[in-house]
Amino acid sequence: MKRKLQTFTRIGLVTAMAAVLLLPGCGKEEAADNGNNKTGEILNETGMPIVKEPITLNFFAGRHPDSNPDWNDVLIFNEYEKMTNMDIQWTMVPTDILDEKRNLVLASGDYPDAFHTARIPTSDLLKYGKEGVFIPLNDLIDKYAPNLKKLFEQYPYIKKGITMPDGNIYGFPTLYSPDFDSVLAHKTWIRQDWLNELGLSMPDTTEQFYQMLKAMKEKIKNDGGPVIPFGAAKMTDVLWYFRGSWGLGTAGELHPYVDLDPQTNEPRFMPTDPRYKEMLEYLHKLYSEGLIDPNIFTMNSGEFVAQGKKGQYGVVVTILPQVSFDIQEYEILKPMKGPYGDQLHTMVRSPLNQIGSFVITSKNKYPEATVRWIDYFYGDEGIKLFFMGIEGVTYKKEADGTYVYTDELNEKKTSYFLTWPGGGYPSMVKQEYFKGAESLPISIESVKKIKPYFIKEAWPLFTYTDEENQIMRSVQTDIETYVNEMLAKFVTGKTPFTEWDNYVQTLKNMGLDKYMQVYKSAYQRYKNS
Repeated sequence: MKRKLQTFTRIGLVTAMAAVLLLPGCGKEEAADNGNNKTGEILNETGMPIVKEPITLNFFAGRHPDSNPDWNDVLIFNEYEKMTNMDIQWTMVPTDILDEKRNLVLASGDYPDAFHTARIPTSDLLKYGKEGVFIPLNDLIDKYAPNLKKLFEQYPYIKKGITMPDGNIYGFPTLYSPDFDSVLAHKTWIRQDWLNELGLSMPDTTEQFYQMLKAMKEKIKNDGGPVIPFGAAKMTDVLWYFRGSWGLGTAGELHPYVDLDPQTNEPRFMPTDPRYKEMLEYLHKLYSEGLIDPNIFTMNSGEFVAQGKKGQYGVVVTILPQVSFDIQEYEILKPMKGPYGDQLHTMVRSPLNQIGSFVITSKNKYPEATVRWIDYFYGDEGIKLFFMGIEGVTYKKEADGTYVYTDELNEKKTSYFLTWPGGGYPSMVKQEYFKGAESLPISIESVKKIKPYFIKEAWPLFTYTDEENQIMRSVQTDIETYVNEMLAKFVTGKTPFTEWDNYVQTLKNMGLDKYMQVYKSAYQRYKNS
């Protein structure tokens, strides 16, 4: 059924802001049983349809530019409506205004039955859960979510990671299969043909890497424009590649500022560590000698891809340059051995990627049915529907058992039929059904070469108590913003390293001790749960 798309504009935001109302407080029991529950006898506890009579629910959804612009008329959800008897009216919000609009909707009290792919921060899950806006899901999952429960049993860290300090679960997560290494790890690539031209082997140490970049800059000729020895879409990608060479970043990608110090076995704030300073000095040397893209602090993703397609990059951090740049000569690059012998691949994310990918609000009159609706996408059949679509229409099964998209889908954008492009969705990404660049054979085979260097554990996002959230709200943004500002200044040379002690003291004055106290408490809670 095709319906009119609801898309918020910035004009609408201004209007909505003027009408923001204060929410009345309500307790957890009221949120879990708000008196509006109408599921009653229409619910089928197993099988399809989910409800015996058609119902309509309103969902708020964040839309990535690569995703279908109207989920009200997209193949997989049209098909799922027929299966379930549940008609979802989607309100689409572009990701560039998602945070702003989501906060306004929550503050106004005029919120939907559920938030889907809305990237709700962990702190908001507890805040709005305790206020009764988001309902606790523990009992509902236990009774009506067999697929997610099965994943809880198979991977205990999922339940541990999505349970808030008050003991409640308020959101369905985004999950990655823990054996899908290619999607868990960001990768760095090197032009093998340039190495051959230079008569060089793959570098093994940071010093060899530096000498190789110099040789690329001095000796390689490129018809597409000036040679850029090392490039990435943003400087933090370069930073992440090198952290493991100085023994930093042991907690993975979701914790860019704090990791586990192997000497003390305690969380440490990396940006004040002496090794971090040494790493920045190394990066400054690369940048000052023109070995890192000079525009890396200001460029956008489109500019990055355009330069890549011209064949300007010798080494690059990206998902798969063979696809994004259409250059086949790139080979995966292992992490470099640093001055202390460290050689870690830290660009790894936790299989538990997001906690608040789907939440149900107290406005929802059919919470049981809604839980059944979303739980389907955590089982194989639902995962297959979400990522592949309908057999014979959007995909087919090959003789070897693999699934491939049909010619019809390949002739159009994937988003014409599906909604997964852009990420952040409540489901589990499995290699056999996911058809992004990470699932291509070259990506699968390449990541095997760096797997031996993976960190031991990539932490999921931590959850905080009310008191901890208050502390983090008061200091976190300022601290992390300052670190990023100074990263740029140290690397570019705008601020000399003689100012390092002043930089560290400034962070302490901003409340770094409080920040780390909260982090240590959250880590201990995660470790002991």
